[in-house]
Amino acid sequence: MAKKITLLGSTGSIGTQSLDVIRAQGYEVFALSAHRQTDLLLKQIAEFRPKYVCVTDEAAAEKLDAALTGQAGAPKLLRGAGGLEQLARMEGPDVVLNSVVGIAGLGASLAALESGHDLALANKESLVTGGHLVTQAAKKSGAKLLPVDSEHSAIFQCLQDTESAKALTKILLTASGGPFFGMKTDQLRTKTKADALRHPNWNMGAKITIDSATLMNKGLELIEAVWLFGLPPEKIQIVVQRQSIIHSAVQFADNSVIAQLGVPDMRIPIQYALTWPQRLPGPAPELDFAALKVLTFDVADEETFRCLAACKKAIRKGGLAPCAANGANEEAVALFLQDKIGFLEIGRLVEAVVDSHRFGGDYTLADVYACDRMAREFVRSHCA
Repeated sequence: MAKKITLLGSTGSIGTQSLDVIRAQGYEVFALSAHRQTDLLLKQIAEFRPKYVCVTDEAAAEKLDAALTGQAGAPKLLRGAGGLEQLARMEGPDVVLNSVVGIAGLGASLAALESGHDLALANKESLVTGGHLVTQAAKKSGAKLLPVDSEHSAIFQCLQDTESAKALTKILLTASGGPFFGMKTDQLRTKTKADALRHPNWNMGAKITIDSATLMNKGLELIEAVWLFGLPPEKIQIVVQRQSIIHSAVQFADNSVIAQLGVPDMRIPIQYALTWPQRLPGPAPELDFAALKVLTFDVADEETFRCLAACKKAIRKGGLAPCAANGANEEAVALFLQDKIGFLEIGRLVEAVVDSHRFGGDYTLADVYACDRMAREFVRSHCA
């Protein structure tokens, strides 16, 4: 029987590419969610006929409710953050795919795992802000955490041999370097929003594209890898692979290295998370080795790109430090996209909040949200 999928964040970049995969595999969509893009969501509802939808923005939910009124077979509409968590808990789907952007996805990730649903996780902030809570929820329920980020999917794919996985000694986490690779601080001072949104390889949403430009995305992925694969941060090396063909690699006790390669197309890791443990034909093109002339490698410059340095500090501090870094970054990126702060201010503010407190110790979900609020307030009060 075809799998049933609940897709959270269906109108974003990962969400729309996930629907490409779902369409190609003939899977059933059990439920969809969006924040405010109701026009696109209506088209998705018409094609995939979900039983439930959730819209987290109240005004957008009212708009969708009016559009669905009187339609035969219209899905049941849920609203707000509570509706998103309710959707993630519902019995029915085989997999919940969470592609919500930011800490807004944490509650839904926990809800899905606590309900025993396998979770295809594209919302890296769930592990960054609440890694202990998320991994404990998965362990308690027995649900599977299936990484969707291309780098973590690559690592996951390289570790499918259980015996080899036991001999894992190092992770080589690859980075494209973003649009500003090789530039120094003085060159970055005048970079604009338009400059930062020109990613050389990937088609992503605005927030993640800015995170790639600052290397914050790679810092968040390092933190995510610590939680997913159980290695300390010093055993995770970030390698710049400009062509985004090698998506990540692992090294074993005998110093053998296994890598996963493919075109820079997010539908490959999305599909593996949804079809796991099977590999099936899909919509992504194959890698043409005849046309592949060069693969280059370099070192990530954390002296210039302070977001990466801040994330390394945060995971070493532990506790809520990664949550603080993430909250500060989300707020700073929003300000940058509104042209209220400069590009370099993002890294300065993220590092400053990590340095502002010890952050260690155990925490609850309420503590996570309180720390996130503190970090955002810190950014607003310390921005230039």
